[in-house]
Amino acid sequence: MEINGTSEAGWGPVKDAFVANFDAGSELGASVCVTHHGQTVVDLWAGDADPAGNAWASDTIVNVYSTTKTMTALSVMMCVDRGLVDVEAPVATYWPEFAANGKESITVAHVMSHQSGLAGFEPAIEPSDLYDWDRCTGVLAAMTPWWEPGSASGYHLITHGYLLGEIVRRVDGRSLGTFFREEAAEPLGADFHIGFGPEHDARCGELIPPDMTSALAEYGSLGPDSIPMKAFMSCFINGEEPRTREWRAAEIPAAGGFGNARSVGRVHSALACGGTVDGVTLMAPETVEMIVDRKSTRLNSSHTDISRMPSS
Repeated sequence: MEINGTSEAGWGPVKDAFVANFDAGSELGASVCVTHHGQTVVDLWAGDADPAGNAWASDTIVNVYSTTKTMTALSVMMCVDRGLVDVEAPVATYWPEFAANGKESITVAHVMSHQSGLAGFEPAIEPSDLYDWDRCTGVLAAMTPWWEPGSASGYHLITHGYLLGEIVRRVDGRSLGTFFREEAAEPLGADFHIGFGPEHDARCGELIPPDMTSALAEYGSLGPDSIPMKAFMSCFINGEEPRTREWRAAEIPAAGGFGNARSVGRVHSALACGGTVDGVTLMAPETVEMIVDRKSTRLNSSHTDISRMPSS
């Protein structure tokens, strides 16, 4: 196995672990990147970018699914830093239609910490509906929460991105994907995209879809009315969608981002360095501190984790 890239002195164990994954047959292709005090100390890639055996290149990008949520949340916090959003304010302050059906007290913080009670779409939608922003946000605005907002945490698989993305759109005027590109990715030189054109298709890697039969059985064991099962089935995706031009073009800010380890590390290095890296400031240190302010915990008896997910 040829390992490409660089690893600085003292960071050899990262490369060793990367190689071990391939030796164990746990990887088809992958990249890994580590930054330390804003500087890249590990940047490696190897293997195949798709089942056809095309090589993983230095600029290969793949759908990173829920890592996209960190980019979306970062965009919201940039709006907070600019005084456009208050995390303790009701979402309806910025999105009036959202107040319908008992959601007037749901705060931005509730959404960011998966406590809004909107873990899935009701009524359920099709994967193709994810390409229609107004359709998704309209369903969410009309919904009734599945539990009392703020009383429990439940992982918002896909809805998280539309909820936060609509807040950004309402206060800034740009779509979430455009905001992130213009305000974070481009200034940092980060090759991460939430919605993009066919010019990047040739370098997109393809993930091997999981065995959905076993996943459905495991979710089903929790019961058809369980929150995880309802959320999972509210927009059933099988893992093949990222291969399509429609998925790649759409802005799906909880699951549709494309990037590689280098681009993810680049964006997150700004947060690790207090909001500024290489002279590019995304937010003030005080705003970064807000990010690590815990809003819920499984160990806090006042919050119940109702989103136990099956192992994968």
